[in-house]
Amino acid sequence: MTRRQRQVRGACVVGTEVVVDVGPVAHGGSCVARHEGRAVFVRHALPGERVRIRVTEGGTEDRFWRADAVEVLSASPDRVEPPCPWAGPGLCGGCDWQHASLPAQRRLKAAVVEEQLRRLAGLTWPVEVEPVDGDDDGLGWRTRVTYAVDGSSGRAGLRAHRSHTVVPVDTCLIAHPEVRAASVEREHWPGTSSVEVVVSDSGDRQVIADGVVRTGRGHVVERAAGRSWRVSGGGFWQVHPGAARTLVDAVLDGLAPAPGERAMDLYSGVGLFAGALADAVGPDGSVLAVEGSRQAVADARRNLHDVPWARLVEGRVDRVLAGGGAADDGAADGARVDVVVLDPPRQGAKAAVVGEIAARAPRAVAYVACDPAALARDLASFAGLGYRLTELRGFDLFPMTHHVECVAILRPG
Repeated sequence: MTRRQRQVRGACVVGTEVVVDVGPVAHGGSCVARHEGRAVFVRHALPGERVRIRVTEGGTEDRFWRADAVEVLSASPDRVEPPCPWAGPGLCGGCDWQHASLPAQRRLKAAVVEEQLRRLAGLTWPVEVEPVDGDDDGLGWRTRVTYAVDGSSGRAGLRAHRSHTVVPVDTCLIAHPEVRAASVEREHWPGTSSVEVVVSDSGDRQVIADGVVRTGRGHVVERAAGRSWRVSGGGFWQVHPGAARTLVDAVLDGLAPAPGERAMDLYSGVGLFAGALADAVGPDGSVLAVEGSRQAVADARRNLHDVPWARLVEGRVDRVLAGGGAADDGAADGARVDVVVLDPPRQGAKAAVVGEIAARAPRAVAYVACDPAALARDLASFAGLGYRLTELRGFDLFPMTHHVECVAILRPG
C-alpha cells in the first residue's frame, strides 16, 4: 500500500505488532497509546481498550508512530460491529468511528473540541455534540461524494487512510440513497481519475467526472432558510441534509440580528448566511458578503437578487477587509458593523482576518467552524483583542467520521 507518509527517522518499523493500552481520543480520528514511552496514534480503537496494533508509519527515532488496531483483546462497552464491511484496517479511510456507538462518537468528538480549546485557547468549556435530523442512525446522509478511480481497473472507490490506494467498494453506506442510486461504484471509468456525485433535496442530481458534468444541468438547487439556492458545478454546500437549517438557526439564535443593523458574512459561499441576515435586518439594514470564489459569488447574486441591501463582494477576505482585492468601493471602509458571521475554510480565519473583524467592533460574532484546532487558535486571537466566547454548540453533521461542526458566539468584554 502506498501511503502519504512523513519522512521516517531511523529504522522503519512499519508492520511491527505490539500490544498496548489505549488512552484518550486525539484530534483526527485516532486514540493515543504509549509504547516504551513513545506516543502511538491508533485507529480502529477506543479509549480504555487493550489491543494489538500494527504500525503503519514510523521509525525507531520518530517521536510518534501511527498504527491500526488489528485485534481487540479487551473491548470498550462503546464498541459495536461496524455496519460497513469496508470499515477497518487497510480498507476505506472515510469513516473513523463506525466501531463506536453513535452516543460514544459524539462524546469522543466533544472531548476533542474540549481538548483543543483547553490546549490552544486556554479555555475550559464543556461541549455537547448534538445529533441533527437527516441521517438514518448515522448512515445515508452524505449528499456529495467524490470517488477516486483505480487507474488499472477503472473501478471507482474510496481511498485508504493516508494513502493513494483506491479501495473499490460495492456501496458507501454513509452516502445518501440518491447518491448510491447513481451506481458509480458499479460502472467502469477508464481514463478518469475522480467522479463526484451531488444530490439535493429538490431532486437534482449531478455526476461530474474530472470536472466535467456527465449527468445533470450544471447546478443543483438546494432549499434552506425559506429560500432556494443555486449551487453550480462542485460548489460548496453542506453535505448533511439537516446542516444548512441547523447552522442558520444556531447563528441567528446566537446573534439575534435586529432590523436596521449592519451585518457581515465572511467566506459567504452562495449566500446562505447572507440571505438569513438580510431577512433579519430588513431593508433598513445592510449585509456585506465577501467570498473568494467567482462562481459562488455569481450564484449568490442570483440567489439574493431580491435583497438589494445585501452587497456581494468577490475577493479574498483578508485583502477585502484590509482595503484591497475587490472591485467594489467601500467594501473595506472599516466602518462599524453590528454582527458578523465568520465561516472560514478548514484552516481557519487566522489573525489578520480576526484583527479586521475586531477593528469594526461588532456587538457579536458567530464563528462557524469545521475544525476544532483552527477554531481554538482563532478564539485565542479574538481573546487577545477583547472578544470572549459566550456560547458554543457542536453538531454531528458528519456521523461515523471524526469531523464535527461548531458554532461559537463571541462578544466584547
